[in-house]
Amino acid sequence: MTNEQNNHQDAKNEQLNAFKNSNQGEKLSTNQGAKLSDTSQSLTAGERGPTIMEDFHFREKMTHFDHERIPERVVHARGFGAHGYFQPYESMKELTSAKFLQDPSVKTPVFVRFSTVVGSRGSADTVRDVRGFATKFYTEDGNFDLVGNNMPVFFIQDAIKFPDIVHAIKPEPDNEIPQASAAHDTFWDWVVQNRESAHMIMWLLSDRGIPRSFRMMEGFGVHTFRLVNDQGKARFVKFHWKPLLGTHSLTWDEAQKIAGKNPDYHRQDLWDAINNGEYPEFELGIQVIEENQEFDFDFDILDPTKIWPEEQIPVKIIGKMTLNRNQDNFFAETEQAAFHMGNIVPGIDFTNDPLLQGRLFSYLDTQLLRLGGPNFHEIPINRPIAPVHNNQRDGFHRMTINKGKVAYSPNGLQNNDPQTSSFAEGGFEHYQEKVDGYKVRKRSESFKDHYTQAALFYNSMSEHEKRHIHKAFHFEVGNVKDPKIKQQVVEMFSNVSHTLANEIAKGVGVEPPQSNNQEPQVSPSPALSQLQTTFSSNTRKVAVLLADGFKNKELQEMMTTLRNNDVHVEIVSKTLGKLHSDQNEPVDVHKNYSTTHSVMYDGIFVPGGKQHVDQLMTHKEAKDFIKDTFAHAKTIAASNDAVELFSTVLPQNSQLATKQSNNEMFNDHGVLTIQSEQLQDFSQTFLEQLAQHRHWDRELQDEKQA
Repeated sequence: MTNEQNNHQDAKNEQLNAFKNSNQGEKLSTNQGAKLSDTSQSLTAGERGPTIMEDFHFREKMTHFDHERIPERVVHARGFGAHGYFQPYESMKELTSAKFLQDPSVKTPVFVRFSTVVGSRGSADTVRDVRGFATKFYTEDGNFDLVGNNMPVFFIQDAIKFPDIVHAIKPEPDNEIPQASAAHDTFWDWVVQNRESAHMIMWLLSDRGIPRSFRMMEGFGVHTFRLVNDQGKARFVKFHWKPLLGTHSLTWDEAQKIAGKNPDYHRQDLWDAINNGEYPEFELGIQVIEENQEFDFDFDILDPTKIWPEEQIPVKIIGKMTLNRNQDNFFAETEQAAFHMGNIVPGIDFTNDPLLQGRLFSYLDTQLLRLGGPNFHEIPINRPIAPVHNNQRDGFHRMTINKGKVAYSPNGLQNNDPQTSSFAEGGFEHYQEKVDGYKVRKRSESFKDHYTQAALFYNSMSEHEKRHIHKAFHFEVGNVKDPKIKQQVVEMFSNVSHTLANEIAKGVGVEPPQSNNQEPQVSPSPALSQLQTTFSSNTRKVAVLLADGFKNKELQEMMTTLRNNDVHVEIVSKTLGKLHSDQNEPVDVHKNYSTTHSVMYDGIFVPGGKQHVDQLMTHKEAKDFIKDTFAHAKTIAASNDAVELFSTVLPQNSQLATKQSNNEMFNDHGVLTIQSEQLQDFSQTFLEQLAQHRHWDRELQDEKQA
């Protein structure tokens, strides 16, 4: 392996560096390099006279400003990107000739763009939506774009329906309402007319639709691709990204409140994590099916509305991606990044997945409009590290200065350069597949089962995940104005589960299902439930509520345990500045109640100190902070005097031990209390409970209280 091959990430960084420009310490100039003496006053005919068209700087400055915005993406408009690298764990030579999957010592640079699908660029991060997960691999064989989502299936089977689903889910055309939401008539009217969407609806209305962060969501290639090895042998493959922090979600109430408090919540989380050196990591997994197994399953492996159940086709982990550098300029990198399903490399090929086939046209077509012409591949973020040699010339925004007379092939003037490469030399050759059939507008009968896998997903959910799906239907379909559409939704999903259909009907005010549909009988797939994910306290965030007069020893013991285990701790109080303990020891306040909210944290701790607790008793914001954290099933802890605060604020059915004996620790579904000066074990228990993400049984307590 040469040094050149071993330094792909450095090569991409150097390539980008060539286009970077800092204005620090520099003199102001025009776009042509002429130095300027003034950029604050227009050239006028006299001090009070009209602006003169001769003012070339004014015209250049205003013209550039007028044209600074490019059309936003029709879908995936709101996104955020980061740089990193990918390394395989072992050679995949047996499966594919793709060079970036051969050598575990080689780091392939990547750029990843996470996004929402439906909303505009100005919408919030935490809306209920599919999340885009697009990865551009800058391989030595050219760019490979793995354009995926955080859900492994899609709404439609054929790309010709893509304009219809997007038109239906976007704001309604008469009033441009609602923004970034599927909770309206046109979308649900489309759903009941297109029953193939049933499986995707289950994913969208599950907790997967409101991820905790980009760092804590899975990614899927969605489509069925082929891997092709050096001998030309092909296998079917699906791609998976598995986050090392596990797959976790928000609650719906949190998602709505965060949208108001910090609409950039997911962006900020990714930006801060990388700046803190807490680099997000995702393992790449593949599911592989041999060609002779293509028809061995009770679903069509080319159907994009179907998963390949992991219990039947296990996911093999083959490498890891690390995101270790933030973008330098959002527009130049994230906004101008152009992903395309057709950007593949030798060793990876397409299948007859009908949605994939259509997207091969759509992605390229949209870049031509959005990025102003055919040369968007020359924008620095889109440039491959592999050299580019072809006879394509001219067009808007051409960067390359091509020399010589020849711009055609074959040619004699230039010895037929640039020349093609054979398969053995690394040239891309499409996999040879026999295609035989009539020209028809018809889908295979094997695509007709729309409900079995929707039922599989629902039956695989835990009880709290099912409750959340029910409530999501209540919100989404409850916002539909036409009662006929609501009733049609109930009838449609009675094909998935009678229990689900009845719950929908109760929540949206229509009749229970009238039909006697046989709901599919399927066994659960544990891999579909987020209960089966990784649980960790690493990089979680805890708020400590304080006022003057707190017990500093209790505070420091908890903070030391948390910070030593890579948990972020912020002091939250009524005002910013400094607070002082009962021994006059100062601490800095990081946030006040105006600049943060409980939804920004994974847990809270309140130490003892009578003066400090008495003050918190008078702070409505502090009590609301505790109530919300409790309602969202997060870990909360109080020591000594602060236990009384919890017993006052929390619901009466919460089994708090307000009269604990000394040194006794109490844990009621993630509500921790203790009466002791020694908090070492207590702090460790808090850490362990924090790692559980939520304590969902507490939701049942809330329902009993109600």
